[in-house]
Amino acid sequence: MTTAAQPGPGRTTAPAAEDAAGPTAHEAVGGGEVREASGGAVREVPGSVQEGAGGSVHEGVGGSVQEAAGAGRVAVISGGSRGLGRVLTERLLAQGWRVATFSRTANDFTEAAAAAHPDAFHWSAVDLNDVHAVRAFAASVDRAFGRVDLLINNAGVLHQELFLTTAPQRINDLIASNLLAPLHLCQTCARLMMRGGGGVIVNISSINAIRSYRGVAPYAAAKAGLEGLSRTLARELGPMNIRVNTLTPGFFDSDMTATVTAHNRERIQRRTPLGRLGTAEEVADAVLYLASPAARFITGQSLVIDGGITC
Repeated sequence: MTTAAQPGPGRTTAPAAEDAAGPTAHEAVGGGEVREASGGAVREVPGSVQEGAGGSVHEGVGGSVQEAAGAGRVAVISGGSRGLGRVLTERLLAQGWRVATFSRTANDFTEAAAAAHPDAFHWSAVDLNDVHAVRAFAASVDRAFGRVDLLINNAGVLHQELFLTTAPQRINDLIASNLLAPLHLCQTCARLMMRGGGGVIVNISSINAIRSYRGVAPYAAAKAGLEGLSRTLARELGPMNIRVNTLTPGFFDSDMTATVTAHNRERIQRRTPLGRLGTAEEVADAVLYLASPAARFITGQSLVIDGGITC
């Protein structure tokens, strides 16, 4: 789960310093959902999958996202139970995609989605820090749907604390959840994409990868690594008709930005040329653009969506 910093020696607080306005907002800082599931087991929602639903051979990246309706394409979204992940899940389901997602625990949305889309929605409880559980999830998607056409690495974990006081295990956990989990999902899902003739990977990074803030060193390192991973995979997987891009969001309204003080929110808006925070819907628009045929000649790139705060 997201760990908000508490006042104390060596920890970041909610100060008046400029960089305090940065990492206090998770999905603005990192994008994605925080899902530190316990146990590491993969648990499927009864009735949420349709075994053996293979679908037709992948049609490259042709056709718009809307045109994919009814085509039986499969999207994998990490952290799809709330926030940006939920918006993406809802949109893709509405457009006829089958969607596989995981989060720490089930909630009203995942249960409602499973009931409304019994043949098109697959949910599991997965611990981001458990590599075996992450890879087992990809295998469960293969069993459920028989293919993967789109991977959106959305889940992430933010913890604020000065680097010199961060415990070694905390560092390891942050790297595991924000870099290693997406890396393993990229590998397992890319293999399934190859089998179907191609696909698209969108890795959601953070402006922390390109601009420095205090108190988020392991998180920033992981997100910078994710951007490097995307560029390398774009070169390796391009010949297999798999595009890989990064979306780098800035501050946008989310569960976490709701905890930002009015003072810091005003500071963020003042530093943002467009004068406001973004919305999850706007970030989802950018993700789906990168996943669409409109971006069919774009790979290995990072799209920053931050209202201009890093310009």
